[in-house]
Amino acid sequence: MYRIVELPYTGWSPAPAEEESRRLAGELELGKVLYLPALRFPLQPSEQPFLDPRWLSGTHKSVSYEPVRAADTGGVRGAQGSPVELAGLAAMIGRFQADALALIRSLFPGYAAHLRIAPTSFRPGNVESRKLSWRKDDTLLHVDSFPSRPNRGERILRVFTNVHPGDEKRVWKVGDLFEQTAAEFLHRIPPQTPGAGHVLKALRITKSHRSKYDHYMLRMHDAMKQDVGYQSRASHLTFGFPPGSTWICFSDQTAHAALSGQFMMEQTLHLPIAALYYPERSPLKVLERLYGGALA
Repeated sequence: MYRIVELPYTGWSPAPAEEESRRLAGELELGKVLYLPALRFPLQPSEQPFLDPRWLSGTHKSVSYEPVRAADTGGVRGAQGSPVELAGLAAMIGRFQADALALIRSLFPGYAAHLRIAPTSFRPGNVESRKLSWRKDDTLLHVDSFPSRPNRGERILRVFTNVHPGDEKRVWKVGDLFEQTAAEFLHRIPPQTPGAGHVLKALRITKSHRSKYDHYMLRMHDAMKQDVGYQSRASHLTFGFPPGSTWICFSDQTAHAALSGQFMMEQTLHLPIAALYYPERSPLKVLERLYGGALA
């Protein structure tokens, strides 16, 4: 259980003392999961009907809230419904975005001025019903890295809440801490071909230049998912997050897999390494130490 750190807070703006914020940041930035078992995101009566996978359009695994890019659908993508229904979905997910931001800004004041907000998601589908290729199969342990979106070390911070109306837990498997995982897989990964990052950008395969860091993170993501022995290791922790609970992790650092569950809210935030309390614990700095040189 050393990988799960339980917190007692019941409100979305807990405001711990400065030393407590630094302690919690230290745990989070090691790749541990902060678990708030009593932090609920209660749905309003008018929102209860949204607890149904029928709202998914069939083209996405989740409904995402991104008003700037989805203004014509009330701010949501990946959903189906009337304009009024889509507006209701957007309002629900938007409320969660506001709460998740308040939580992170309150817990970690040092992050507040540097956060970049990514789309907010509502996942009404059942994890176990998704049939995906191994590379996209999130029931396999992995750290997050995305083929088309290089980030050159920028952190991926996520807030999750289980909003299941019954008693179904969101079951995760949590792997070793990042430095252990990186030390195991880094030596298996071939070096990046010189100039490959520029070619991928020029061909619009990636949205920006794929750095050496992005190359190694993406290859490590794939190697973890393909390694049957690693996936079945008994030392990995299986943990169920019950309805009405919230948890936080850096998903580019915490080896995680979603084994089962339905009805979850998720907020993704991006954070530069310079804004961390302990930048030396970031995946980029860990990989650079193991690699013996700069990767950004």
